Amino acid sequence: MKHLQKFYKKGVKVLVIILIGFLSGALGSFVTLQLYQKQGNQATNNNSNTVTQTSYKNETSTTQAVNKVKDAVVSVITYSSNRQSSLFGTDETDTDPDSQQIASEGSGVIYKKNGNDAYLVTNTHVINGASKVDIRLADGTKVPGEIVGSDTFSDIAVVKISSEKVTTVAEFGDSSQLNVGETAIAIGSPLGSEYANTVTQGIISSLDRTVSLKSEDGQAISTKAIQTDTAINPGNSGGPLVNIQGQVIGITSSKIASNGKTSVEGLGFAIPSNDAQNIIKQLETNGKVTRPALGIQMVNLSNVGASDLRKLNIPSGLTSGVVVRSVQSNMPANGHLQKYDVITKVDDKEIASSTDLQHALYNHAIGDTIKITYYRNGKEETTSIKLDKNSGDLES
Repeated sequence: MKHLQKFYKKGVKVLVIILIGFLSGALGSFVTLQLYQKQGNQATNNNSNTVTQTSYKNETSTTQAVNKVKDAVVSVITYSSNRQSSLFGTDETDTDPDSQQIASEGSGVIYKKNGNDAYLVTNTHVINGASKVDIRLADGTKVPGEIVGSDTFSDIAVVKISSEKVTTVAEFGDSSQLNVGETAIAIGSPLGSEYANTVTQGIISSLDRTVSLKSEDGQAISTKAIQTDTAINPGNSGGPLVNIQGQVIGITSSKIASNGKTSVEGLGFAIPSNDAQNIIKQLETNGKVTRPALGIQMVNLSNVGASDLRKLNIPSGLTSGVVVRSVQSNMPANGHLQKYDVITKVDDKEIASSTDLQHALYNHAIGDTIKITYYRNGKEETTSIKLDKNSGDLES
């Protein structure tokens, strides 16, 4: 009997424990469900009433470069005088500034601030023939500009403005240190000031690209340029081509890019900054560029026929250089070079074409002495020539 009572008590305890466990589990499930529903309702209410936004600063090396120079980039607006037909059959020019019409728009970059004046560089073809020039600063302010000087050959011009509103001056980089494939950024006003401060990005596609074009007065010009796939459109002319450090490495030119032919997408050109700086210094000082002259007529060796090559008596391995066709009297080359000499170097730098020779010559000033290496009668020789004449002394 005692054994049965013990068994009964144990059974009751087990039932009580099971019952307590069941009730605890049910209560826990109920509480959990209520909390879950409450959180779900709150989330639903939050989602229906607010949108969570996450903001972060997306700054890259490109944006840093642009921010460094963008406030120095300007729009160049040129005006032309109205020509009105007179009752008596003669045209009259209206010189009233308020009635002048916009002739063209381009870009420029401020590179110097000196007291009350600031200086910017642009393209010659942008300001050529303008009766008045206005400069639109990065903040939209318009100020009058004064043309300091321009150079047709390099397509470089300098304009002076008041420095009162100028806050940023661009820094020139060393274009001789550029590498093909590095980042190139163009800033300017494609299609006019309506799109001022437009930024496009690409790479340096080629260096020292020889480009031939015609100047405003019809002269045939060959120049060296940086080639880039950065988008350069009409209105970008005169604006800066910038490296990833925010330095100006070139002055863009849509004139070089088009050259009177069909424009090609992804093919833009810029005047190297080192060349531009040399021109700028002369324009600031003299308002024009005076270039030294040798006084020779020449032809590229690569354009000489096989029969004429044999007559030149030059090494068979020599395939590039410049052949002297004639020498003008009373010019620096007279007494140093002769007809049929083949020039291969200037100052120990290889000369492959007349463009190379012209470029090497124009890197010097009047009064400098240059060393020319050439072949005559099968022998390599050198001579030193003092550049004491300029292009104005050449016979027409």
